Amino acid sequence: MIERPDAMQRVRLAHTEALLAQLRSAGPLSRADLIRLTGLSRTTLFDIIGDLIARGVVVEREPSLSGHRGRGRPSTTVSLNPSAGRIVGIDLGRATLTVIVATLGHDILARGSRPVTLAAGPARRANAAIKLIDDLVQEHDIDLRALEAIGLGLPGLVDGRGRPSGAASPSAAAKQVRARIQDRYGVAVVTDNNSRLAALAEGTWGAARDVRDAIYVRWSDGVGGGLIVDGRLARGANGAAGEIGHVSVDPDGDPCPCGGRGCLELLIRPSTLIERCAARGVTVSDPADLVARARAGEPTVEEVVRHAATLLGRVLAGMVVQVDPGTVAIGGTLAHAGEVVLGPVRAAIAGLAMPRHTRRPDVVPAQFGDEGGALGAVAAALRLNLSEPAAAFPA
Repeated sequence: MIERPDAMQRVRLAHTEALLAQLRSAGPLSRADLIRLTGLSRTTLFDIIGDLIARGVVVEREPSLSGHRGRGRPSTTVSLNPSAGRIVGIDLGRATLTVIVATLGHDILARGSRPVTLAAGPARRANAAIKLIDDLVQEHDIDLRALEAIGLGLPGLVDGRGRPSGAASPSAAAKQVRARIQDRYGVAVVTDNNSRLAALAEGTWGAARDVRDAIYVRWSDGVGGGLIVDGRLARGANGAAGEIGHVSVDPDGDPCPCGGRGCLELLIRPSTLIERCAARGVTVSDPADLVARARAGEPTVEEVVRHAATLLGRVLAGMVVQVDPGTVAIGGTLAHAGEVVLGPVRAAIAGLAMPRHTRRPDVVPAQFGDEGGALGAVAAALRLNLSEPAAAFPA
């Protein structure tokens, strides 16, 4: 996702998002109401509303005088434009493709998911995303002539300027996916790591929306994450911020595709946990079965999952010391195990992250589940649209 480095621009973006959130939750509001609800000054709020009206994101309506019995003329109201431009968010994960089509006013028009594999290759994966978008558009009668931008979440390292980074082959594959989608729809495509985009969704609308600093973990077929620092999504110098799954837990352990050894992802991914259950004589069919049986309290399965959650908590404890977050949100398939996962994570953080410190982060389930990455892609595209003209986005 692209954001201007200027501090004033970031403040304005935050004010704009706060205003849009009020309109989305409350409906049409007067300027006086918006000043009261957002806390913005009259000058700032009027300036932002003027810009949003010019962009077509919001509309102003004159009050109806029919039936009005009060003194004076009723105030004009501002509301989200029901015909405002469209935004598409795509989470093209390792095993699942999720697409959300929304308006600039944050209203979701359509959503859908389909299975997909990395082995399919970049061209077929991009075509699968395009096919799902087109199917949703046809099914819900959506006019994409008003499409403003697309957010695209991909696994692996993606830098903060929307260009893939890292090893040659993953970068080449990610660039092909992005180029194919951009060529098809002819609008800006802002690209980021899909787990990091899920963190953005939680920080914008979800479990971490009320804090300035948060850690998000996505524990599914892999282990990824994202950091919200001072209200902003952190990416790092090379697009690797939040890659919690590649923290080495056992330096003498098995080699990881990242080049390290004994990475957390290797030790706690669902396939590894299923193998551990099998080694103890318990057959688990798939990750959903693993979660269901752990949640139901089946002894062997619950013990395996709790041990994995403790390992995750130990790594998170180190991150908590460094970031000092207000919230740690756990998402992904394993998060559905509830306290079987949250409890050990919470205990590890409490015992290892400066235990004498009186303030500890809230460890909570993520709000958006499997749709988090696609919602974060929508949020990234919305921020791009509000902060940069689409034509200025680099190819």
